[in-house]
Amino acid sequence: DVSKPSAQAWIQKGVLLREVDISPGKEADVTKAFEGADIVFAMTNAAELGTKEKEVAQGKLMVDAAKTAQVRLFVWSNLDSPAKWSKGRLSAVWFSDSKAEITDYLRDSDVPFALVPAGVYFSNFVQGAAARVKQPDGSYALMLPCLPTTMLPIIDTARDYGMHVRAAIENSGMGPGSEVLTGVNISYEDVLAQLSQFTGTKYTAYQASRDEWVSINEARGIPAVFSAALYEAYQFTTEFGCYGDKDVVANQKAAGITQLTFLEMCQNQSPGTFD
Repeated sequence: DVSKPSAQAWIQKGVLLREVDISPGKEADVTKAFEGADIVFAMTNAAELGTKEKEVAQGKLMVDAAKTAQVRLFVWSNLDSPAKWSKGRLSAVWFSDSKAEITDYLRDSDVPFALVPAGVYFSNFVQGAAARVKQPDGSYALMLPCLPTTMLPIIDTARDYGMHVRAAIENSGMGPGSEVLTGVNISYEDVLAQLSQFTGTKYTAYQASRDEWVSINEARGIPAVFSAALYEAYQFTTEFGCYGDKDVVANQKAAGITQLTFLEMCQNQSPGTFD
């Protein structure tokens, strides 16, 4: 949507923006939008689409368009499949399984590609599914359904995701065939400790049951199908790791990335964010 203020800001900087519908049936329009581009960055919006089928259809359409337009590099915002890692036990995380299916399609397409998965959003800790709940004693509880020892690759997407995409495009050893993992790998218990340190207010973990998690998030306007998926996504991260068995620190070192710490992300927020 080129009418959005964020899009208009890019236009004012001299960036050419093309608005295109990436729905099935619009293949020719997407191909035309990609023509002449050396690099395409692609992502799908699960929250907007609402189903695995729609997300997979959009992703495959963009891969096909990139192949027809002969782009030099297709940078894809991927995720691993919890269903595949758990041998079908964690089957509710449709928005991750859909992205993994698109990745498989991309691998078979002969389109040169790089992968840049987005980890756990920093915004979850001030709003959204993991939003804090104020307690009677003035402290805050976070509701993430994971263990204190769960490692979370947390990224401030609005500020930092772009540098990972840039690394995949420009840095030595990256480019086609590479994957750049995002986020600082930090345990949930250290997140709570650093939030307590930064804000001066105690933060604790509250591990809600699946039904309670879904109910609380439905009250916040998050559909049950999405809340259930998020619940299992954190179960997957606890059991297998957000990126499976990949080493986040070693990956980012190889990509030449200096990732912000969680505390630095807190310091970069607007005044009043944690009030």
